[in-house]
Amino acid sequence: MFNSTKASSFPINPTSIGVIAIAMWASLALLSVLTNMVPPFLLLALCFFISGLLVLLKRAWYREPLFTLPKLTYSQWFVGVGGLFGFHFFYFMAIRHAPALQVSLVCYLWPLLLALYVSSPGNRWLTLLGASIGFIGAGVVITDGEVFDVADSFASNDAVGYGYALIAALIWSSYSWYMGKSNNHVEDIGWMSLVVALLALICHLVLEANTLSTFIQINGINILAIILLGLGPVGGAFYLWDIGMKFGHQSWLASLSFATPVLSTMLLALFGIGYLSINVLLALALIMVGAGICNIKRG
Repeated sequence: MFNSTKASSFPINPTSIGVIAIAMWASLALLSVLTNMVPPFLLLALCFFISGLLVLLKRAWYREPLFTLPKLTYSQWFVGVGGLFGFHFFYFMAIRHAPALQVSLVCYLWPLLLALYVSSPGNRWLTLLGASIGFIGAGVVITDGEVFDVADSFASNDAVGYGYALIAALIWSSYSWYMGKSNNHVEDIGWMSLVVALLALICHLVLEANTLSTFIQINGINILAIILLGLGPVGGAFYLWDIGMKFGHQSWLASLSFATPVLSTMLLALFGIGYLSINVLLALALIMVGAGICNIKRG
């Protein structure tokens, strides 16, 4: 299935597959809580290694040649690896230099940018309006409805961190747009993932302290969470997102991506981490209204 280049090859609607990827990303916060003792770049290396293994497991299941390499162009390699690795690299660097709440807000500019990339010229202003409403909805959940002083929150000493967050948003929106129109096979994500795993391991060795004691403290639940991250939000979701962007309704997927923090908050509350409030319902309503406006067809 992964090596398909035709929408008809998938058992369910490709847009629905993209929505499943969004739902998987909503589990990132919960699973991250269970792996917070693992340094970020080491965790990234482990997750992307699992992501790469998915292709080998798929090929073994269907008795296909295991190590047939992808026929990617240099630009596809650059954008694919650069998007998957670059987004996470700059996000982690942003978290190191600025408060996580504001970093999350800046990063969630990516659905707005993607919506603009995939909109038709005649719908550009409606798309901007709808995506802005969706961004406000995401912001309601991220800030828990609190109003904060923009000038104070985005202080000059945190500017580097917000710059990294903006780069991350630009990278992921550009990656999604480019891969959506690229003619590569979906399972090529697996080979890109292995390269990302290697780059993340190098970053771990260079940027993160010796973590031998970390492995002594890891238990079965932590290991399960790492595996689930690799199968889901930091691995398997990238295959599903590629299917959605290649063969599904790109504008709807861009708009609905704002729902990720809403779903994440609901999931955390379900497992007793955090709580639900009226802000969640308000955010969900704003996101759905924004998505509807983004997809109004003119003319």
